[in-house]
Amino acid sequence: MSKENNTFRKFNLDKEILKALNNLEYKRPSNVQTKTIPQLINKNDVIVKSKTGSGKTASFAIPICENINVEDNNVQALVIVPTRELALQVKEEISNIGRLKKVRCCAIYGKQPIKEQISSLKQRVHVVVATPGRIIDHIKRETINIKNLNYLIIDEADKMLNKGFIEQIDTIFENLPKNKTVGLFSATIDEDIEYVCKKYMNEALIIDVEESEAINEKQIDENLIRVDQNEKYNTLKNIIYSENPKTVIIFANTREKVNKIYNQMKRDKFLVRELHGDMSQDKRIYVIKDFKENKFNVLVSSDVAARGIHIENISLVINYDIPRDKENYIHRIGRTGRKDKFGKSISIVTDKDEKYINEIQDYIGYKINEIEKIDEDDIVNGKIKFEGSQIKILKNKRNKDINKKSHSEVTRIYLNAGKKKKIRVLDIVGSLSNLKEINGDDIGVIEVCDLCSYVDILNHKGEQLLKNYKQINIKKKPVKIKRDNQNI
Repeated sequence: MSKENNTFRKFNLDKEILKALNNLEYKRPSNVQTKTIPQLINKNDVIVKSKTGSGKTASFAIPICENINVEDNNVQALVIVPTRELALQVKEEISNIGRLKKVRCCAIYGKQPIKEQISSLKQRVHVVVATPGRIIDHIKRETINIKNLNYLIIDEADKMLNKGFIEQIDTIFENLPKNKTVGLFSATIDEDIEYVCKKYMNEALIIDVEESEAINEKQIDENLIRVDQNEKYNTLKNIIYSENPKTVIIFANTREKVNKIYNQMKRDKFLVRELHGDMSQDKRIYVIKDFKENKFNVLVSSDVAARGIHIENISLVINYDIPRDKENYIHRIGRTGRKDKFGKSISIVTDKDEKYINEIQDYIGYKINEIEKIDEDDIVNGKIKFEGSQIKILKNKRNKDINKKSHSEVTRIYLNAGKKKKIRVLDIVGSLSNLKEINGDDIGVIEVCDLCSYVDILNHKGEQLLKNYKQINIKKKPVKIKRDNQNI
């Protein structure tokens, strides 16, 4: 096999998509991507059975971005997901993959002001990621135009249909054009999914990615350690010190337990944050953003982060509590060992957990390696190193180069004028194009809000623009420009 046949080049993708994938360090397609991308590019309906960690988001994001006509202002793809967290994660991945091609994606979900969403949908939006209830709301209000839709993707279909969303899925399908490509992604295929397939899909190809393919056992070193209940917290600390991970996610089964571990670790001077369902949406988003930007390195989470939260380079996952749902074990450990990276998971098992750990081992089909004892020297030496790494993180806390790492040729700029000053996308394009440093090809995705606007400046032109101008004229009025450091 030639070298090129083992990369994303074999799909004959748009050069801007390939460039974006390279920037994002997508090196080789995973099994699910190899099997799914050509089918969706060729507009064939698919049902994809695949577990977390397999790269399934990119397997539909890449074909969607490839086939988007960026000159067409209509919504061309709709992705339905069960939760707000997943909506934001999928939106981020699609936006990153399509960024250099100028594909604009937005996420709409409940508990977000509908006026903001209506305003966003009035701008050029090519892809919408939505939760079922909120997309139906927009369909009924006629605030979204889906007459030219080419793709409908239903992600985490098993979780959605299990939650009783089947009537909502019916409503969505009934309001979409008949001539579209449907992709359905699920961990399992049950009768609800077969119902959707028979009723709405056209000779769908079933792509079944085996468990061992979805999470490569060699990429995740799975372990367990048996302890008494009263030794759990000390064992947790000893694991962290002896392993000295760059980043670690600790999973607990309840919000209360998450909060208790978080407070204990904070008292013990760990650089730690918590993530659970009782937190506001905005706070959860910023916790994830700060974790990605390496502003802290220990995250204690409930299962809200086990599914749909894609944070690369997690060194270690610790199951402080053994999950009661065996599938959640796979979702949790799938936070590490992503893409071509290697990771480790350690589960802390007490007498009460024996039943659940046995169920998990039956489910995954192999015995998890048991650690008999943690070496005392490893704990002592590791503690010095780990505390040193936390001091370095505190020193670098102002580091905001996350977007530079992804797309170094893109600079996102902030303009202090928006809709309330009658500014439109065309006005911004016109003003920027009149500058000697910029031409139309250098202007990427533009977002116009009520009081401000954001613009992607491509092709390494942003730095010079910001150096030369502190303000530009839009509609004959001075508008201040600066780098956007708040981009998530």
